[in-house]
Amino acid sequence: MDDRELRLWKVGWALGLAFAAAVLVAGGIFYGLVELLDFKEIDSTAKLDAKTLFDLVKLSFGVVAGAGALVALVVAYRRQRVDEAGAHRDATRLHSERFSQAVDKLGSDSPAVRLGGVHALAGLADDAPDDSLRQTCIDVLCAYLQLPFTSDPGDDPAHQEEHHRYLAFRKVRHTILRLIADHYRRPHGTRRSWQGCDLDLTGVTIDGNMDFSDATFSGGRVSFDGATFSGRVSFDGATFSGRVSFLAVTVSGGRMSFDGATFSRGRVSFFSSTFSGGEVSFDGATFSGGEVSFVSSTFSGGEVSFDRTTFSGGEVSFVSSTFSGGRVTFGGTTFSGGEVTFRSSTVSDGGVSFLAVTVSGGRVSFGDTTFSGGEVSFFSSTFSDSTVYFGGATFSGGTVTFQGVSGSAPPGLLLAVGTPVPATVTLSPTWLPPIP
Repeated sequence: MDDRELRLWKVGWALGLAFAAAVLVAGGIFYGLVELLDFKEIDSTAKLDAKTLFDLVKLSFGVVAGAGALVALVVAYRRQRVDEAGAHRDATRLHSERFSQAVDKLGSDSPAVRLGGVHALAGLADDAPDDSLRQTCIDVLCAYLQLPFTSDPGDDPAHQEEHHRYLAFRKVRHTILRLIADHYRRPHGTRRSWQGCDLDLTGVTIDGNMDFSDATFSGGRVSFDGATFSGRVSFDGATFSGRVSFLAVTVSGGRMSFDGATFSRGRVSFFSSTFSGGEVSFDGATFSGGEVSFVSSTFSGGEVSFDRTTFSGGEVSFVSSTFSGGRVTFGGTTFSGGEVTFRSSTVSDGGVSFLAVTVSGGRVSFGDTTFSGGEVSFFSSTFSDSTVYFGGATFSGGTVTFQGVSGSAPPGLLLAVGTPVPATVTLSPTWLPPIP
């Protein structure tokens, strides 16, 4: 309930409008009955007898009673609105008092008191009288996670107290992550669901577990921009039709999984991110729309896998990315629509594998990509016409193999490879011109 909903007209205006509306409705009904019953005119020669006079008196009292009922209805409505406004003010005031107490606990030197403040804020978000107050509670929890992260001093006996303190406050952080994930997994519109709210985890360090499995991201903005992942974050079975941002994140360990997730709309962005370890998995996911972007990212270790994934629409983009280590795999994946593009990327180490994929539609593009090292494999894959593109690619090192591939040569590949075919490139025998 916002301020505009609490404004009430003056009684005079409200009654005047109510009477005017009543007269118009009564007149409309009377006119309709006249037309319906085909009354042409009123007999002006009729005399006023006692029965007719009595009927007029009853009609007058009926009009007065109706007017009184209308006044009572307007007054009752105004009283109800005033009571609702008062109840909302009382709920807001109580919420503000509890909010202040919970925030004070978050600033305590005692980890146990801070933990109590975390649970109090989560409970306040569940009981908030409106969405703006709920969002405020979520923002405070996110802000706590964004505070400077103090590393573990180690278990050296000389730093035993600092080590225990680190573990205690780490538990507070992990509790916040668990509560956030738990609330975002609840169906939208149900009690304790935070779906549709904004979640700002910009710059946080996630060295614990977050379980967003089976969540739906269809509203609000979820941001992990600049975050560092060394724990486990699960989006398994989640549905993405909104926006989730992982801009410039660092994955140095742990695992981030989107296994079995559905991307029907929206955008998941890993723009300019660094993958130096750990694993990011999209195994068994379905892409029917939307976009997943790894544009300008650096792969120097770890693994990103799209194994057994189905692409029927949407786009996965590795444009201008650098592969200097690690692996990106698409084992057993089916492409029937959409696009996966590595345009203008550089592969100098590591590998990109399309083992046993089926490309029957859509497009897989390596246009203007530079292969100077590492390995790219399409072993035992199946291509349909014009679905894989290598125009402008440069082969100066590493290995690229198309051994066992079924289908015609991808457009631009033979021209990019040149003649004679370098030893680092293995083509399907059916693609080579016959030896005279």
